[in-house]
Amino acid sequence: MINKVLLIGNLGKDPDIKNFDNGGMVGKFSVATNESYMDKQGEWQQKTEWHDVVVWNKLAERAEKHLNKGMMVYVEGKLTHRKWQDEQGNNRYTTEVVANTFRMLEKRERAELGSSTNNFPSQDSAPKAINTNSAAPSNSADAMDDDLPF
Repeated sequence: MINKVLLIGNLGKDPDIKNFDNGGMVGKFSVATNESYMDKQGEWQQKTEWHDVVVWNKLAERAEKHLNKGMMVYVEGKLTHRKWQDEQGNNRYTTEVVANTFRMLEKRERAELGSSTNNFPSQDSAPKAINTNSAAPSNSADAMDDDLPF
C-alpha cells in the first residue's frame, strides 16, 4: 500500500512552531497549490487549494529557520486524518500532510529578502524551460559537446 503526497506551492504564512518539554518540536504551515482549467463557458478559471502541513523535530527546526510566507516549496510526505474535540466538546476532523522532507524552490538570496510587496516568486526567479525546438547539430560529434549532464 502507498500513502504518498507531493506538493509544490507557496507558503501561506510563516511556520507555527511549538516546543515540548521533552525537547521535541512540531511545526505547522499551509501550502497553496493552484490549478487552472477551462469551464463550460470556455473561460479559464484558477482554483487554489490549501494544504495543512506538519513537520516534526529536526524538520520543524529547519522549517523555523528557513521557511517564510510566500516562499515556493516542495513538500513530500503522507496524508493523515485526525479526530479531535473543540472547546465545546464537538468532534472535529482534520486532514494534514505529515512531511518527511521539504525543499525550498527559490534562490536563497530571494528568500532572505522577505521585504518584497507580495513575497511570491517573480517570473525572473522561476525555473527556465529548455527550448527543445532548436535545430539539432548536424554532426553527431557536435551533439556530444553540449553542457548537458546526461
